[in-house]
Amino acid sequence: MTLRSTAIALVSAALLLSSGCSILPESKPATLYRLPSSDIQPVTSDSMTTRQRLAVAAPQAGHLLSSNRILVYPEGNIVNVYEGARWQENAPALLQSRLITGLQQSRLFASVGSDSLPSELLLLSELRHFQSDYATRPPTVKVQLDVQLVSTQNRASIATQSFTTSAQSISTNIPDVVDSFGAASDELTEQLVNWLANQQEATID
Repeated sequence: MTLRSTAIALVSAALLLSSGCSILPESKPATLYRLPSSDIQPVTSDSMTTRQRLAVAAPQAGHLLSSNRILVYPEGNIVNVYEGARWQENAPALLQSRLITGLQQSRLFASVGSDSLPSELLLLSELRHFQSDYATRPPTVKVQLDVQLVSTQNRASIATQSFTTSAQSISTNIPDVVDSFGAASDELTEQLVNWLANQQEATID
């Protein structure tokens, strides 16, 4: 290469860098979503409140459900994610926060927090479904959580249960689908509260 051609190449590279040009396509930032807030009614009977503390661990989940991508089943056996939309945190952590808030509002336990806090009881779980499904149109959100109540003193299992809830969106728009995730999560939380209340009744009896 001659001195002249080398100089031209260097000048061209400098102009390319200074102009901010790039061969990589620009990607739009994803919109982050949280679950809509809601209130869980407290248990009415004071005798139902226990002095025990409950810790809620983040649910275990498979590869796709362990991310902050919003999962969708568009048709048949196809699994996909919504483009340009994500949860504000990974789905298991998102649901863990919802469960903790709902159980705190229920006033069933002396305290409810994450499994990093001391407690007498521990709620373990596995998130099996947390997606919208176009088996219906608009899509229906499905949430399935398998739970196990454990004593932290000896790690003995006290009770197990599987909860499945669903809520159909009013449209295919992502904000409406997110609202349906909130509705299905609320129903699941209420079922969990009632189940834990029944476990306490059985213990008292």
